[in-house]
Amino acid sequence: MNFHDVQFPPSLSFGSVGGPQRRTDVVTLANGFEERNTPWSHSRRVYDAGLGMRSIDDLQALTGFFEARFGQMYGFRWKDWSDFKSCRSALEVAFDDQVLGFGDGVQTDFQLVKIYESGDHSYLRPIAKPVQGTVRVGIEQDELQEGIDYEIDTTTGIVRFDNAPGSELVVSAGFEFDVPVRFDTDRILVSVASFQAGQVPNVPVIEVRG
Repeated sequence: MNFHDVQFPPSLSFGSVGGPQRRTDVVTLANGFEERNTPWSHSRRVYDAGLGMRSIDDLQALTGFFEARFGQMYGFRWKDWSDFKSCRSALEVAFDDQVLGFGDGVQTDFQLVKIYESGDHSYLRPIAKPVQGTVRVGIEQDELQEGIDYEIDTTTGIVRFDNAPGSELVVSAGFEFDVPVRFDTDRILVSVASFQAGQVPNVPVIEVRG
């Protein structure tokens, strides 16, 4: 994947608008009932970076970042201020925030995930871009030490243990994370006069996979 491991300026993404997008195919039958299906197993985040611009300096920073990514060509990291932790935003990350799986004495690699729950239903979201220095990992009730007990690949979100966790032991983690995205346009149209009058440019950003 064409990806630059650099974060979009968080001060600019702070004022943006966006969130998860799903694709659902709905077919209305002759009797009025519906059949619904989705080809997507995971949601896809979409944002508008233009709404975070508050000054001409912000516009220049956006333009510089856009040019360095060659428009849509290269992906980058995006901080979603509404959802960037393994826990609630107001809480501190803890090693037991999310359950990654259970040990079997053989498996050494575990993917970081975040689980979204409502009632009896849940969605498990793979996390591929954890923020360096924020990941905490544990087995059962014991927090482990990075560089001694495990390594974290911040480009894939894979936790690799030096020794495979024992059978049925709970493997957990806490972390901050970014969303891998790209610009969803190859042009930015900016008018300084319009911007000063309150009109911001439309700069779509979309999550990438693979």
